[in-house]
Amino acid sequence: MGLAPDIVETLARARNDLRMGVPIVLIGKTTVVAAAIETLSPERLAAIRGLGATPVLALTARRAETLKARAYDGDIARIALPDSSALGWVQAVADPADDLATPMKGPLNSVRGGDADAHRAALALCKSARLLPATICVEVEAGTAVAEQNGLTAVSLDDANPLLDLRSLLHPVVSAHLPLEVSEAGRLHVFRPEDGREEHYAIVIGRPNPAAPVLTRLHSACFTGDLMGSLKCDCGPQLRDALAQMGAEGAGVLLYLNQEGRGIGLANKMRAYSLQDQGFDTVEANHRLGFEDDERDFRLGSDILKSLGFGAVRLLTNNPAKVAMMEASGIAVPERVELKVGENHFNRDYLATKAAKSGHLL
Repeated sequence: MGLAPDIVETLARARNDLRMGVPIVLIGKTTVVAAAIETLSPERLAAIRGLGATPVLALTARRAETLKARAYDGDIARIALPDSSALGWVQAVADPADDLATPMKGPLNSVRGGDADAHRAALALCKSARLLPATICVEVEAGTAVAEQNGLTAVSLDDANPLLDLRSLLHPVVSAHLPLEVSEAGRLHVFRPEDGREEHYAIVIGRPNPAAPVLTRLHSACFTGDLMGSLKCDCGPQLRDALAQMGAEGAGVLLYLNQEGRGIGLANKMRAYSLQDQGFDTVEANHRLGFEDDERDFRLGSDILKSLGFGAVRLLTNNPAKVAMMEASGIAVPERVELKVGENHFNRDYLATKAAKSGHLL
């Protein structure tokens, strides 16, 4: 391989470029220069227009549904960029913050036909970069030349597409003794993915027997609930109760997965909270932002458990999807242990939505 980055490293560069507002070049059957709308500047919008072809806005079908735009490509929509549109209009199409104040964004002319693989890949990279899933794309003929002339990251779709839906391999980095309030016999393990994204953690209480089902919690990071004591969710109480149960039993594994806000990241989670203040429930807010109900990948938890030598768990959860994902990933779940804590008048509607729309057993 030498000094040059491989495709995994190139995708990591592409995600970081999008976060910084730098366009990338996606080379495939159709080659496009793509930029994240969230971080787009007026200067780069003008430069993209200057490439010649008519730019399009690529949105997920969820966001397109809110905008009443046609998603001819199934899971995504391509909307032709009007000649007169300024950056403010472009970003308002991507961000639902002011949808109720300015509901009429159109007319929106959806593009039909042609190849949309590059647009779809651009949206996937925005999601994985924890940005709003909305990009501006313009077709170019000589993608490699455009990338070289402008110092842009070029990504081969033939190489990238097989990786976009795969979870990255996790590797153990370090572990150390960590005495906790619930148990002095705690040990923290750090796992790092190959793709340069967030690290994930396992906290092992005591010395669990790998031959027996171990009391386990798959906990998604929640800065607001776990650290700040937010009353809008039940995450903090669930985390503390799970650890307390493991401490009382003298053994357990808590997997702390960096999948904030059901996998959309803290900034997008705060956008969803703002939409909830406008009257939308959790699922509706995610859809308006362009995300699915839940973007998390619980297979990360099964990968960590296998790395630690565990094959069966007593899973602390109210979410049947976690049980199904563990079993589908080769981790036996002979028992689901309910975790009904933390309800209050601020999160009662949130919990009701989890039960009604996400199937949580509450």
